[in-house]
Amino acid sequence: DEAMLRGYMAGIEKVVLPQSAVGSASVAAAPVDLGTLLASADPERGKRTAQVCASCHSFDRGGANRVGPTLWGVVGRDIGGTGGFAYSPAMASHPGAWTYEELDRWLASPTRAIPGNKMAFNGVRNPKDRANLLAYLGTLGGARVPYPAPKPVPAEPPAAEGGS
Repeated sequence: DEAMLRGYMAGIEKVVLPQSAVGSASVAAAPVDLGTLLASADPERGKRTAQVCASCHSFDRGGANRVGPTLWGVVGRDIGGTGGFAYSPAMASHPGAWTYEELDRWLASPTRAIPGNKMAFNGVRNPKDRANLLAYLGTLGGARVPYPAPKPVPAEPPAAEGGS
């Protein structure tokens, strides 16, 4: 009924949302940074996620290159830097090293991260799954590369004081 709708709409600005509804909406809207995700990542879950990679990559010390290069010691290694592997020109000429941030971009979408590469993989869409996978990859190699530091959580704005 129209009168009932008008009555509802007239008081809508006075409605106070429950704190749990307000809190969950703001948490869901803010993306979590990689350092924070890695701080709580589970390498064992990452090892399970990596099973899909095992069809093309080896993970063992001294493991052979397959369709893709070995992933032993990948964190910190030069991009396109595994001896004996025939990288695409896009990978071979890409500067830098495989940092956690670079690997995160790569694993999210290899085609977008380094256009022209040969890897036929769509990526790992879930950031938490990628963090677990990165935590696992970080265990493969002699020197453990430290995770990036979590970004500071922004301070919550002070609550509005009532009164008019």
